[in-house]
Amino acid sequence: MPISRTSEPDDLEDLLRELTPQVLGAVVRWSGDFAAAEDAVQEALLAAATTWPRDGRPDKPKAWLIQTASRRLIDEVRQQQARRRREERAALRDVPSGDVEEHDDTLRLLFLCCHPALTPASAIALTLRAVGGLTTAEIATAYLVPEATMAQRISRAKQKLKGASFAVDADDARLRNVLHVLYLMFNEGYTSTSGPELHRSDLSTEAIRLVRAVRTQLPADGQVTGLLALMLLTDARRAARTGVDGELIPLAEQDRTRWNGEYITEGVALAVEAFETPPLGEYQLQAAIAALHDEVDKAEDTDWPQILGLYGLLETLSGNPMVKLNRAIAAAMVDGPDAGLQLLEPLDEELADHYRLAATRGHLYEMRGDHETAAEHFRTAARGTTSLPERDYLLSKAAQLS
Repeated sequence: MPISRTSEPDDLEDLLRELTPQVLGAVVRWSGDFAAAEDAVQEALLAAATTWPRDGRPDKPKAWLIQTASRRLIDEVRQQQARRRREERAALRDVPSGDVEEHDDTLRLLFLCCHPALTPASAIALTLRAVGGLTTAEIATAYLVPEATMAQRISRAKQKLKGASFAVDADDARLRNVLHVLYLMFNEGYTSTSGPELHRSDLSTEAIRLVRAVRTQLPADGQVTGLLALMLLTDARRAARTGVDGELIPLAEQDRTRWNGEYITEGVALAVEAFETPPLGEYQLQAAIAALHDEVDKAEDTDWPQILGLYGLLETLSGNPMVKLNRAIAAAMVDGPDAGLQLLEPLDEELADHYRLAATRGHLYEMRGDHETAAEHFRTAARGTTSLPERDYLLSKAAQLS
């Protein structure tokens, strides 16, 4: 294979990170063994990091990595007699040719990582590891669990995928599962469910990158476009969501000049495109709501009647209790706090003990002028959240109203 002596240490890491999911996808497709393929690819990456700076970068680095990983995998298969049947099948296959530059298996790999046999938590972890290129230690840190625990979670996920089809299933249900995993990943990054930080921007940024990759392959899918729009329009507010000490700043009080204008421009354009692409789904509707918030310079100019209408459609479509809760907030902004409180009543069973229900009641009772009741709900909500910035915000609201 021709060798180019243009390797630069500064861009080698970026190149390997970019190629990793493509190479892993190709080797998984070829071998059918996720765990063994990942080990082989890691060895190939290590070999590249060692030899390329010294000998020069191959003209076809992706092909070099695939062939190296494949050879390592074959060697491993031949050495482990206990797994003879699968090893012999893999060992008899041909090493992929060098002419593989045009074939990108990243999307296939993403679909495999989001297999419906996995729990959302396992799917997210495996996606971050295999497609996002994060180390197990980085993922463990993001989820505030020991590295060993995360390693076991990822290992179990890979074991479950043994023998799973590597084909990109065009089935709508499978695509929805992929989008749902990326949606959960983004939400965890945008509003962490626990810990001292409100954000984990590495997770939300990675989710946006992966949805962009999916949209590259499925540009005409309205749900994919809608999810990308939703993420951009939501993430655009990230810098304004916290104060100098990391304290939470609610949407109505944010300095909108700190919002990301490029994300809003791109997100609004995508939201319009998605909304015009039937069938209308949850992500298109959520993106439309986010666009209505982001397009106005002042909170008091928000088009709450239109947002209320969109939440009505979203509730009919999804039946999600969190959507019902948000619709109650919109109703309060349009028709007054009593209208919102009335819509919250049926949620006592569906969202029993969820702190967001108590927090919403706190805000609506505050709007109503019943500060004592509002403070009690804020204190109840504070006891229910494991996010320290949210807890501190709720306690400060209670203190202000007491």
